Amino acid sequence: MSKPKVLAATIVSALIGLFFLFCLGWAIIDHYGKGTSDMEAIEETTIKNDLPDDFTVVAIGDSLTRGTGDESGKGYVGLVVEDLKSEYNRKPIIHNLGINGQVSKELVQQVKQPEVKRQIQAADVILVTIGGNDLFQKGQTLIEYDREATSVSQKNFLGNLHEIFKDISKVNDTATILLLGLYNPFIDLDEDFDTNRIVRDWNNETAEVVALYENAIFVPTFDLFQLSVNEYLYSDKFHPNKKGYRLIADRVAPLIKWEDVER
Repeated sequence: MSKPKVLAATIVSALIGLFFLFCLGWAIIDHYGKGTSDMEAIEETTIKNDLPDDFTVVAIGDSLTRGTGDESGKGYVGLVVEDLKSEYNRKPIIHNLGINGQVSKELVQQVKQPEVKRQIQAADVILVTIGGNDLFQKGQTLIEYDREATSVSQKNFLGNLHEIFKDISKVNDTATILLLGLYNPFIDLDEDFDTNRIVRDWNNETAEVVALYENAIFVPTFDLFQLSVNEYLYSDKFHPNKKGYRLIADRVAPLIKWEDVER
């Protein structure tokens, strides 16, 4: 074979070899190196499909809603949100509208406000603490106990609670409403009258009202503080401390199920 023919054959063989190596390399890249970003995108999509949609928690009420007494500032609302994030791997949208010192008559007016109604309308879960200021009146109930006055306060509170629930239902009849019952911060000071009996009666009447509304749940807290009240109270001996709020959150969070956040 002449030298030109040998040279030509060598060149053709080299080109074929290079083409084979190119194809092999392309196949390897296509199989193993789709790129990390592409693989991450696939994995991310898979994870998202297994998670609930974003959901909204609206908290209304008094200083317990605000978390007064918890040095971390979270209160039971913040702790519940953390628990939900851990459970569903997605942080809820939270609107905390609690007002320190608020009584039920004031909450009636608050839920009628256009902006508050808008936020309630978007809620999947509504957390409510109200009634403690109606009953205890900054400690005056303990200092100057009047059975008739307490009975009047209870009657007014129940009427206000009906109005609050009706107004919420008008703008959002699918959200789950969790109303927290009262605990008794004055157990150890109960020398002149039975505050336990009063608080229990107040809670029982409140639970009866809550039972009238399909999506509402009464969440008892009385028993959580009953045996070791001072261990779970802030220095003001009225609001829960961080440990007290943790007890409340542990009772509330499990009541918020997948169905509540999937809507």
